[in-house]
Amino acid sequence: MELLRNAVRPYAWGSRTAIPKLQGRPVPAPHPEAELWMGAHPGDPSRVLAPDGTERSLLELVDADPVGQLGERCAKRWGGRLPFLLKILAAEEPLSMQAHPSAAQAAEGHEREERLGIPRDAPNRNYPDPTAKPELVCALTEFHALAGFRDPQRTVKLLKAVETPGLAKYTGLLEAQPDPAGLRALFTTWITLPQASLDALLPEVLDACVRHIADHGEFGVECRTILELGEAHPRDAGVLAALLLNRLTLRAGEAIYLPAGNLHLYLSGTAVEILANSDNILRCGLTPKHVDVPELLRVVDFACGEMPVQQGACAGQRMAVYHTDAPEFELSRVRWEADDDTELVVDCTGPQILLCTDGDLLVTADDGEQVELLRGQSVWLPAADPAVSVRPLAGRPAQLFRATAGTCED
Repeated sequence: MELLRNAVRPYAWGSRTAIPKLQGRPVPAPHPEAELWMGAHPGDPSRVLAPDGTERSLLELVDADPVGQLGERCAKRWGGRLPFLLKILAAEEPLSMQAHPSAAQAAEGHEREERLGIPRDAPNRNYPDPTAKPELVCALTEFHALAGFRDPQRTVKLLKAVETPGLAKYTGLLEAQPDPAGLRALFTTWITLPQASLDALLPEVLDACVRHIADHGEFGVECRTILELGEAHPRDAGVLAALLLNRLTLRAGEAIYLPAGNLHLYLSGTAVEILANSDNILRCGLTPKHVDVPELLRVVDFACGEMPVQQGACAGQRMAVYHTDAPEFELSRVRWEADDDTELVVDCTGPQILLCTDGDLLVTADDGEQVELLRGQSVWLPAADPAVSVRPLAGRPAQLFRATAGTCED
């Protein structure tokens, strides 16, 4: 049981206030802080802080003793690698639109690119590793996202509400085939439009969105999102693709699970994110980075309908578990109200990271060792450690996220 010192990723879309405020640092930060990484990702592994003040990379610890750190089952299943990465994600501006491959797609794509000799850090590399990248995001604040393809009948209604002469033929295309195949056809048409056609169509669509908002139409939220994306990326086909996706607003504690193939885009807000320990991303647009359209179309899942929003399944009076079919991870959340000092017992049957996002917590091991876990801090629990108990300090409300390896098989 040891505290972690975690890396902050300074991507341009990040917030200058969310992560510093969570950690009790001065705000605003000098530069955007987009993600706080907790885990053993080779790009920025956490540092494990020993009681004597020394520290060591969590990646080095896992590599040196995979069975002791991960447990025999997890070490064998994932080849001695911590299978998940936990993050705080703080988005001030929209990220890129993207999807992630399945395990089979990742393995095949990685082998193909290795055979072609594409360097793993090359900008046109799609598969730097051979693993899937499912993810789950749980809101800490109001969190806005686009995720999954909306029901086509509903999308046809939206397209007709903002219809322009240039858009009409595309609306008709989906109306004639309102199913996943029709979505695939329209999506493919839009993201492969010649730039001259995009430059003519996008201003029409944006002007129509302005009129729809002024008329207090029912798709005001969707139209505001399109205008925001269009302002930031005025010549990008991803703005059109965004018309096809579910527009979501998550409240604190609500989560969405993004399996392989789910096309998504985080817009704004702060959240806890847990994902498989992989870098495989297929981008659709709204980014200057590489977009491989044929490979994207091979990966994207065009299943459609409302995107499920999880509240977390009750696992006791204070705990909610966010269930998924991802074998790499499981996330749970524990909430204590004011003056509730009830202890939570955490068994160490596998690798775990505990993250405090509200209040202060006391973590106590069976041997009496104690660690104060302050807001914004996290602790590493290797599989070989005994069980620990967690309770709030000072009678204030507190919240804990628990990240573990998944219990299901893929």
